[in-house]
Amino acid sequence: MLKKLRFDGAPVLVTGAGTGIGQACCQVLAELGASVVMVGRTEETLRETERLIAGTGVETMCLTADVTREDAVAGLTQACLDRFGRIDILHNNVGGQGTGRALSAITLDDWNETFARNATSVMLTCHAAVPIMERQGGGAIVNISSVASIRHLGVPTAVYSAVKGAVNQFTRNIAIQYAKKGIRANCVLPGYIDTPFIRRNVGGRKSYELKGFKSAEEYGAARDAVVPLGRMGTAWDVANAALFLASDDASYITGIELVVDGGVTATCPGV
Repeated sequence: MLKKLRFDGAPVLVTGAGTGIGQACCQVLAELGASVVMVGRTEETLRETERLIAGTGVETMCLTADVTREDAVAGLTQACLDRFGRIDILHNNVGGQGTGRALSAITLDDWNETFARNATSVMLTCHAAVPIMERQGGGAIVNISSVASIRHLGVPTAVYSAVKGAVNQFTRNIAIQYAKKGIRANCVLPGYIDTPFIRRNVGGRKSYELKGFKSAEEYGAARDAVVPLGRMGTAWDVANAALFLASDDASYITGIELVVDGGVTATCPGV
């Protein structure tokens, strides 16, 4: 029988909390009673997330930080400890593609920056939070990866696929290393998700232009068309999956990649 899904008072540290999936995760966690520590690079977006969950009455904290920097991560985890005395859940949502998609477009700077944003940030936050979880007797880690980490999606994503594959394997290793300490670690692998990131600038150009489309609407329609369920997912679809993995209802689940993709990875190109 499923337990009553509640996180009453549990301190949850969410990186990338200002937009998209991270913002949705903060909202669903707050609705279920968690104390939400929101981390991002821009105070304005964090305050918007805080405004969205204000009506839940939970305790919140906004921390601006660059989670690719070890000193910044040490500071934010200490701030969480000072306020709440523990970290029950770590949810890593920082990520995104750079310009290095086809091999010919990869530069060393882009490679290093994309790895730092997607993988180094995960390593640093886990490195800081896991000893805290170990001392308190357990905790849960949920890292957002991508279906691009396990299959080709019809367009070049060389750097992004490599780095998200690294996130998967890092998470599996953490899961096994700390299983006997009561710490669980899992990944969520979103497929085509309708978030602000599909409209953002990458290297001075719109993301949809890099994929060969003339508008965000055309790009969105093309993404809808390749999904067996007929639509892109929403940030809520991903947030609900992350919520489950963080909950006690998933207490026997660790070291896995949960695919949330509307059936995309179950398909194969036909002729």
